Amino acid sequence: MPKLNLRQKENLDGYLFLTPAILFFAVFMVYPFFYSFYLSLQEKTGMKLTDLSFAGLTQYQKVLADPEFISSLINTGIYTFSVVFFQVAIGLLTAVVLNRALIGKTLTRSFFFIPVIISTIVCGVIWTWMYDPAASGLMNRAISIFGIEPIAWLKDPKWAMTSVIVMSIWKWIGYHMVIYLAGLQGISNDYYEAASLEGANVLQKFIHITFPLLSNTTWLLVITSIINSFQIFDQIYTMTNGGPMGATNVIVYFIYKAGFISFDLPYASAAAWLLFVVIFILTLAQLKVQSKNEQ
Repeated sequence: MPKLNLRQKENLDGYLFLTPAILFFAVFMVYPFFYSFYLSLQEKTGMKLTDLSFAGLTQYQKVLADPEFISSLINTGIYTFSVVFFQVAIGLLTAVVLNRALIGKTLTRSFFFIPVIISTIVCGVIWTWMYDPAASGLMNRAISIFGIEPIAWLKDPKWAMTSVIVMSIWKWIGYHMVIYLAGLQGISNDYYEAASLEGANVLQKFIHITFPLLSNTTWLLVITSIINSFQIFDQIYTMTNGGPMGATNVIVYFIYKAGFISFDLPYASAAAWLLFVVIFILTLAQLKVQSKNEQ
C-alpha cells in the first residue's frame, strides 16, 4: 500500500470527519426526497402501507381536482401574503427606530427577539390562551375596554386565519429586525450627511437612501419568508387543527391529514411534490426579480 503524503492524510481525515454528516444527510434527506417521489407515482391497493401499485400521475390528478386542496392553497396564499408583508414592513420600521441612539435600545431589541427563540408550539399555546373565547381571555378583555363584545377568535371562520396571522407576525418580527439592523450597520453615514446638506428630511432619506440600499436584504427576507410561510404547520396544528370549517386548512396541514390521519401516503406525497413545485417557482421568480434590481 503506497504511503500517503501530508496533503492526502489531511484530505482523508477531512472525509472521515464529514462521513457521519453525509450519512445523516443521505438517510434523512436524500432518501426520503426520492422515496416520496416514488410514492407519489403509486396507489394504495390494500389496508397495509406496503400494498401499492404503479399508477403514474393519477395521484397528481386527484390532488389537483380536490376542492379541499384548492382551498388549502388559497388559505396558504392569504397567510403568506399577509405574514410576509407585515413581517418585512414592521421589521424594517422597528430596525430603523432601534438603530438610533436611544436609551435602553439593547434591552428593547432583546424583547423583540425573544419570541424568535421560543418554540412555535409554545407560542401557539400561549396565544391560544390569549384568544380564549371567554370574556376573561386577554384579547377579549382588551377589546372590552372599547365596548366590543367577546369574539371566538379561533372558533369563528371570519377571525381564525387573522388570529393565526397575528401570532406569526409577532413571533418573527424580531428576526426581520435583526437582519435589517445588520444591513443598516453597513450603510455609510456619509450618504445621510450629504443628504442633510441638500436639505433632505427624515422621510426623504429613508425613501432615497435607506430603503434602496437595503433592497438586497429585503429580497432575502421576502424569499425566505415566502418559503417558510408556505410550510406553515406548527401554528395550525396547535391553535386550530385546520378549522373552523377549513378556514385555516393550509397545504402542509392538508398533507399531514392525508398522510398521517388517512394513511394515504401516495396521495400525501403527490400533494407534497406539488407544494415543492410551487415553492421552487416562487423562489426562481423572486431571484430573477432580485437580479434585475441589482443590475
